[in-house]
Amino acid sequence: MAASSPLQVANYVVTLADLDRREIAALLASFGARLIEIAANDAIPGSYWGDTEAGLIGNAVYARADTPAHSLLHELCHYICMDDERRASLATDAGGDDDEESAVCYLQVLLAEQLRGFGAERCLRDMDAWGYSFRENSARVWFFGDGTYAHSWLLAHRLIDAQQQPTMRLRRTSQVTAL
Repeated sequence: MAASSPLQVANYVVTLADLDRREIAALLASFGARLIEIAANDAIPGSYWGDTEAGLIGNAVYARADTPAHSLLHELCHYICMDDERRASLATDAGGDDDEESAVCYLQVLLAEQLRGFGAERCLRDMDAWGYSFRENSARVWFFGDGTYAHSWLLAHRLIDAQQQPTMRLRRTSQVTAL
């Protein structure tokens, strides 16, 4: 689930500029996070990939107008899915294992539904356009195939409910439910 940052596809994905900032800020705030907008052409603090990719330091998600919406949601989902200990010292590299990374990708698709002008289907297309890499090839095929493992991880950590709706809470180290 690595994301590349090919600048040539930047015009084909939904960006922060395309969305309602109040909706994004409210979504982030519901998880105790905040959006910090960076001026055009400035380096994005906390960006793991650089270029237009969102950054994450503490509870702040950094983005520019040209930051892809999927990238912004991806960083928010890292913040949601990591345990308390990593969240307390978060600076750029979210860490985590492959299962958590898969859960991050799955949750970003679910949260895309919370943003008018984006949605799950567009998020999946944008993930493909941006270069996310899944064993099953497309993000959509992964989401409805091997993504079931990420779904189970999110359920076990109480980050989604049985109806596949985000619970709007952060992962807590002690909150793991056996499935």
